[in-house]
Amino acid sequence: MSSRLFHRLAVTLFFIAASAFGISARAQFGPKPANPGGSTVTTPHVQAELVAHAPQGVGPGQPLWLGLQITHQPDWHTYWKNPGDSGLPTELAWQLPAGLDAGDIAWPVPHKIAIGTLANYGYEGTVLLPVPVTVAQTFAPGPLAKDVTVQLKASWLVCRKECIPEEGHFTLQLPIQSTTALHSAAFDAAQKAQPQPLAKASVQQQAQVDGDALQVRVAGLPAALRGKTLDLFPEMPEVLHNAADGTQRWEGDVWTARIPLAEQRSNSPNTLPVVLAERVQGSTPRPGYRADLTVQGPWPAVAAKASVSPALEAALKANAALAGSGLPPAAPSGASSLTFTAALLGALLGGLILNLMPCVFPVLAIKVVGFTRHAQDRRAHRVSGLAYTAGVVLSFLALGALMLGLRAAGEAVGWGFQLQSPAVVAALAGLFTVIGLNLAGVFEFGNMLPSSVASLQARHPVADSFLTGVLAVAVASPCTAPFMGASMGLTATLPAAQALAVFAALGLGLALPYLAASLWPAVARALPRPGAWMDTFRRFMAFPMFATVVWLVWVLGQQSGIDGAASLLILLVGLGLLAWSLALQGRARRWLGSVATVAMALLLWSFGPHVTRMADVAAAPADATATAAQGWQPWAPGAAEALVASGRPVFVDFTAAWCVTCQYNKKTTLANAEVLADLHAKNVALLRADWTRRDPAITAALAQLGRNGVPVYVFYRPGKPPVVLTEVLSVDEVRSTIAQL
Repeated sequence: MSSRLFHRLAVTLFFIAASAFGISARAQFGPKPANPGGSTVTTPHVQAELVAHAPQGVGPGQPLWLGLQITHQPDWHTYWKNPGDSGLPTELAWQLPAGLDAGDIAWPVPHKIAIGTLANYGYEGTVLLPVPVTVAQTFAPGPLAKDVTVQLKASWLVCRKECIPEEGHFTLQLPIQSTTALHSAAFDAAQKAQPQPLAKASVQQQAQVDGDALQVRVAGLPAALRGKTLDLFPEMPEVLHNAADGTQRWEGDVWTARIPLAEQRSNSPNTLPVVLAERVQGSTPRPGYRADLTVQGPWPAVAAKASVSPALEAALKANAALAGSGLPPAAPSGASSLTFTAALLGALLGGLILNLMPCVFPVLAIKVVGFTRHAQDRRAHRVSGLAYTAGVVLSFLALGALMLGLRAAGEAVGWGFQLQSPAVVAALAGLFTVIGLNLAGVFEFGNMLPSSVASLQARHPVADSFLTGVLAVAVASPCTAPFMGASMGLTATLPAAQALAVFAALGLGLALPYLAASLWPAVARALPRPGAWMDTFRRFMAFPMFATVVWLVWVLGQQSGIDGAASLLILLVGLGLLAWSLALQGRARRWLGSVATVAMALLLWSFGPHVTRMADVAAAPADATATAAQGWQPWAPGAAEALVASGRPVFVDFTAAWCVTCQYNKKTTLANAEVLADLHAKNVALLRADWTRRDPAITAALAQLGRNGVPVYVFYRPGKPPVVLTEVLSVDEVRSTIAQL
């Protein structure tokens, strides 16, 4: 039948679209500009505002300050440059016109925030984080320019008993000639809150390591501080015990203190910068003084780190990736033969189970029809099964090689990475639309193509079966079946040859039922004979294809927003018109086909950019209201670590819109009333890591868990190793794990 010829040509279209993905992906892997917004961002926990102070306008040599002013809700706080025992400092990423150069944050004196036996350093109430900006002599905004545009992307971790990672995109217009002094009082107060450097006084600003403590001597402090109790804030983390007060006293005008070293110390500096300030209650502003302590050793040996939360390790590695240094080197490749054998077996079983995933059903049903057609021809039956298997296995090898190659080039990608590109999602939606129209009988390729081309299917049935296997891999790649996760994750630590063997085993598992059916005569005898029912079945299979298109449009809506999804629907309507018009006969085909071709070209030119353009990453997903109502918060690097450090268990759902298994679990087990009640009873923090778009931080976190695809479900517990659940969740499994927290 001509539908088989179409499958071959349709898969060819898929690979053309995949080549376009190569261009799109290179653009997406690069840095993205911050999405401009207003000058103020308000969340349930803080109000953040981008402010400026330019008393003499914006010009070379003139003072210019920018800053992020954060007003916290009562009992909430954000963090200093050294957050203490947990937390993350606020980060600012600027986009400034040429000639403007932003410096580092001039951090105000923090406050010590006690959390049980831990202590953090941060801010409550209202705080301004000022940043000095240098205006170069080459600054030339243009003769007609009246203002300059400043953009900022800021991220912060705001905590009370729980911690919420937040971010904002800010835009501010600064007048070039006029004074910008609206927030001058706030900048003056921030200037007074910045630690003032103390003059170096030889041995009078030093520290001596004494066993498990540090003896500190500081001279040159103002007379107003003498006799008062001081707070010492180390700018370097993991040196001193943050929560311990130690002992302190005054020897005339010299302040001395003995402060315990951190139990899990990781730094042994020769010079330790510290900030000293009078100890006060609450968040009352006070002046501070900065000293660089010369440390006399020897330091005791650095203690081996206790179990560190994988979330923290993932955050560190994600930061390295985002900084341009690439992902950290994989673990040594000396995996035991047993581990490698287990990975092969897991991939084989995972591929076998992939046949039960809904995303694979439409293609497999087409394959069953093909088997029925050859049921009475044993040789054709065997050749078809072998060719289909070869198409599946080689496609998995090609996809695996591409993924390994991108990783070697420094890209943070994992299983299903191609579905993170809107261009690929749109191409697949177009492919399945055309397949559905063909199955429904809207057109036949045999009536559209020259006879020499239309006869290819009859002359090359092996290639037809091979390309059907390729199509099966294209639709199966977004899915992760049980046993697949650990095997796919292990490929990151294996040599290339062994990693590709795991991908080949996965493909063999997917093709195994049809390979066995083609080689087992009893199966052929059990298949129904060809007849009129096959045409009815073929038309019926158009509806699963259209259902797949609906899913792909929804996936693209998560990536490109509602405008992107609407643009794709318009393009699919134009594609349907083009396919129908080219199937007509005579003059109608010539005229309508020409009109439809021109119309399709215009639609691509007009709406194509909306399809492939990523929507604002800060935009809320469609189900954000329901998600928030169930207590879910967005995942961010370090968020799980901060929550675990406060003594609270954490459950992280690594998911993606294009992952069918993820969506099934989200709507069933993770929405189960008993599961949600158990999570609430145990005060479990719920974090959702959305991998729909490419996110190196999530990729790094998955790698730390030995995974490179979704879904992944993890419970983090204070003082205990994380628990990774199976890919297809059951209510009993989740409730049993919660009961053990």
